[in-house]
Amino acid sequence: MLIFVKPRIVLLSVPKTGTTALEEALSPQAEIAFRARAEIKHLNLRQYLNRIRPLLSPLGGPEFQTVAVVREPLDWLRSWYRFRARDRLIGHANSTAHVSFETFVRNYLRPGDRPDYARLGRQSEFLTDNAGGIAVDHVFRYEAMPALVAFLSERLGSAVDLPRRNVSPQAATDLAPETETRLRAELAPEYAIWQAARQAP
Repeated sequence: MLIFVKPRIVLLSVPKTGTTALEEALSPQAEIAFRARAEIKHLNLRQYLNRIRPLLSPLGGPEFQTVAVVREPLDWLRSWYRFRARDRLIGHANSTAHVSFETFVRNYLRPGDRPDYARLGRQSEFLTDNAGGIAVDHVFRYEAMPALVAFLSERLGSAVDLPRRNVSPQAATDLAPETETRLRAELAPEYAIWQAARQAP
């Protein structure tokens, strides 16, 4: 999470949506940066509203606006699968190095207890307020990153040069048609959020 006081922007870091590159490019301009450890970097909207926003209230002025990026849900899972397939995780319970993408997705969709490698939440969990509604002010599609860069450049008053960082290794991510159909049905609310996300500044 990065907080910019003058332009009144809070950039949430939804995992696997280019947050490492955004952090690297924008941290020097942020007055407050929550980074490094995942549980600090990836604070969700509720955590911001309940814990961080009260700390900003003494600053006065207009309300801060929240910004976040969401990724096409199946592509988001592919990114997590590839990320957990990297060599340094081999031998760990959350490694997908010796698990097919089909198995990974089926276990992700499984109700109840799941293997460690398939224990992932949903992107929507980072965007909901205390009442359970999507309440981030500006949600951009990951696939339309230039739109986010243009938006941030305008609000921050300087060009944003986004490097490519945290690239996961290549891996086969084929799915059986019936599995993909099931995934799209079960993640319909996630797809609705992604479809509604902004593609232009």
